[in-house]
Order: sequence, then structure tokens, then C-alpha cells
Amino acid sequence: MKRRFFMSLAGLAGVQIFQPSQTPAKPGEIVEPARAIPVCDECDICVLGGSCTGVFAAVRAARLGAKVVLIEKQNSFGGTATNSLVNVWHSYKDEAFEKDILAGLTIEMMERLKKRSACKEYPRSGSRGFEFNSEELKIELDELAAQAKIKPYLHTMFSQPVVDGGELKAVIVENKSGRSAIKAKFFIDATGDGDLCARLNVPSYARAALQPPTACARFARWKSLQGINLNQLIAEHRSEFDLPEGFMWGSYVPDSDVYMLAGTRIYDVNCAEAGDLTAAEMEGRRQIRAIQDILRKYAPESNITLQALPSHIGLRETRHIRCQYQLKDDDVLYGRRFDDAVANGSYRIDVHHQDKPGITLKYLDGRMDYIRPDAPRESGRWREKNEVNPTYYQIPFRSLIPQGPYGNVIIAGRMLDAETEAFSAVRVMVNMNQTGEAAGVAAWLALNADQRIEQVDPRLLRSELEKGGSIVL
Repeated sequence: MKRRFFMSLAGLAGVQIFQPSQTPAKPGEIVEPARAIPVCDECDICVLGGSCTGVFAAVRAARLGAKVVLIEKQNSFGGTATNSLVNVWHSYKDEAFEKDILAGLTIEMMERLKKRSACKEYPRSGSRGFEFNSEELKIELDELAAQAKIKPYLHTMFSQPVVDGGELKAVIVENKSGRSAIKAKFFIDATGDGDLCARLNVPSYARAALQPPTACARFARWKSLQGINLNQLIAEHRSEFDLPEGFMWGSYVPDSDVYMLAGTRIYDVNCAEAGDLTAAEMEGRRQIRAIQDILRKYAPESNITLQALPSHIGLRETRHIRCQYQLKDDDVLYGRRFDDAVANGSYRIDVHHQDKPGITLKYLDGRMDYIRPDAPRESGRWREKNEVNPTYYQIPFRSLIPQGPYGNVIIAGRMLDAETEAFSAVRVMVNMNQTGEAAGVAAWLALNADQRIEQVDPRLLRSELEKGGSIVL
């Protein structure tokens, strides 16, 4: 029997969920009558967003004994790694490939996939640490969540927060069963776009020049392109098919001739906005077809077949949440150590430009490259040579704690607070996975001690992360 959950208007503070039916509608508005919302679940920790980051947050909290609900808007977990088709995770070693700097659930999942011949490791590559089969990863994430006894809700959209007396008490969700509420003591915003925080009106920002999204695609019989310079072909004929110049890379699915191509670029959109997200999805698919049409017309000997399109475009950047600390560019470039570090990374700064094609790479040893399709690499230095260079950087716990009044909310994922170049390094999945694990453990510690998230002792957090398999440096 579903219980009924109702917030009286007199007791509702902050975000207004129910509006009295007598409130007159303004032009262009419809007033929704007040109604009781059934509570479909109650838990200790509610995680919004089922990317690997969100799943890992849920699993770490559940393994410590928390009752966890995990909400995902699509039909499977994994986010960018599955639904956006990006089947590459970067290295777990430092930039010199001498020291392991991350482990935890990232490595656990890759080891599980290796047992199914669904993962290939590149031990000394700065561009990729692992290639994997995204479809196999979906199933492994299902099993991971089930083994941790997490309560999942797929095909479920977060709608509104419920705030009473200045405290976040529940979230409203919508799915095939209708509109309902999930009550929790703590909430982890792993939506990617910071949707929970935005609807709580906590401080946030979006840069004027967001890093543009990419729609990936999977193609069968990719090896039929052997001998064809795809970058050159597209550079010569892209204007005929209205294909913007951007950047192109890709990766094989292990043990197959299926190739994931990331070769599109959608400019001038902020995909935290509904209209822009819709336009970007459609433009991404149009660009994928344009690439096919170039091959069909100018390389008819190729024999590739479109095998899969993403169910969600690959997003690099949308909204950022203002947190207790903004990770600075120099923190990453100079490998600053933090007493409250919860994640380590070595992936280079990788800026996908809004105002020009190609990407700019900056390395911790001072090198710098500008790369664009079918053009010579432009190499230089962003600083002079040093005898000793940092080989990894860190993300502090404070960069995951939102500013504002809500002590039971923490973020995990690419909405974290970071300057442009710092973000361009830390945003990759192996780094964001660690923020998920940290958020899950931090929420459990706060729950266990009956305290606010910002009151969690970073030393205790780091200790618990290490006990659970993370590398703490």
C-alpha cells in the first residue's frame, strides 16, 4: 500500500512544490492544483543520476550499510560510458606510468569485464587506459547494483525537490507509475548537469564558452577503411555536407571489428537547457550521417555500416555548482596536494574549443600541443622545463560540497566547481568515478554521525575510501 505524502503550504520553505489552486495564473502560465503525492520509497541516501559516477556513489554507501535508492532517467546505468557510447577510460597510473594513482570501483569494473573478454588494457598510453564493450558494462553495472542491494529506479525522471523548514526532505520523481516522492536523509546529485542543486537554487554558473558536446556512433566493418585517410577526406569535402570542423578520435570495441567514432562537434549549445539539448541531439545525428555520406560518395570502396547511435549525446560541460572550493587551473597544472583530496588524476588538460576547431593539450611536464584534423600538430611549452615535474593532480572534498543552506546534499561528477583548464583535465570518467565514490562514503559518514556533509572529517573520509579499495595519496 502506497502511503500518502503531503507538505502543507504553511510548512513549505525554499522551493515551492505545491501551489494553492486559487493562485491566479499569469499570462503564459498554468497553475497546477495542490495535490497529495504518494511516497514510493524512503531511504538513507538517494542518488540522482545513474552514470558510473552515480552508481559508484550508491555502491560505496550501500556497502557501508546505508539503504540507498538510485534514480536514472534512461533504461540502463553507465551514462557517458554506455548510453553515450564512449568506451574508453583513461589511465590509472601517473603521467610517468610509474605509480598507480587510482583504483576502487573503476578498476573493479574493468577486472570484471576482462573476465568476459570485454576489456582491453593499454598500460602505457596517455590517451586511453582501457577500451571496453559498453553493452557488457551495462549488464555488469546492473549486477553491481543488485549485489550491493541498491533499490534502482530506471526510466525515472527527477522533477522537483521538496523542502520543509529550510531542509531538503524528499524529491519528486516521475515514471510509468506516475508522480511520486522519495524521502531520504541525504542526497547525492550525480545528474551531470547539477539538476537537483539548480532546482534548490544553490549558487551555480555556466561559462560563456562551454566545451562543445559530441555525438558518438558505432560502426561495423570499420577495417574496410584501411588505407583511407578519413580526416583528409572530411577536410576536403565537409563544406559540401555542412559538417563543421572539430576533432575526431575513436576506439574499437574489444574482440570485434566494431568501432566507436567520436567525430562530431556541436557548437553554441548549453545542454542543460531543454531546447539546446534537443537541437544538439538532432544535429549530432545529422553530422554522423554527413560523415557517412562523405564516405559513400568519395570512398565507395569502404563498407562500414552504422551499428548504433547514442541514447544521449556525449556532454563535456554544462552547469557548474558553486562549492566550498573552486579547483584552480594551477592546482592541476602544478599538481597541488590537498589534505582533503578524494581523487587523483593524470589525464592531461584537454580543451575542446568553442571558438576554433581542434583541441589544446597541456601536460604536467610543461609540454603543450594544439591538434586539429588533417593539419600539422603545433607543439610548444606552457612553462619552461623543470628537473622534477608533478605526475598527477588531485580533487579536494571541498570542491564537491555545494554552497548554500543544505547540509544533506553533495555533488559528484562533471558539475563540480573548477576553473576552465582544471576542469578540462579532471572531467574524464576515471576522475569523476572517484568523486562518486567519495560522495557515497561522505554521505554515509554524515548519516552515521548525524552531521552535515561539510562537517565530515576529511581524514576519516580518506581513511574509509582507502578501506574500500581507493588509492589515497
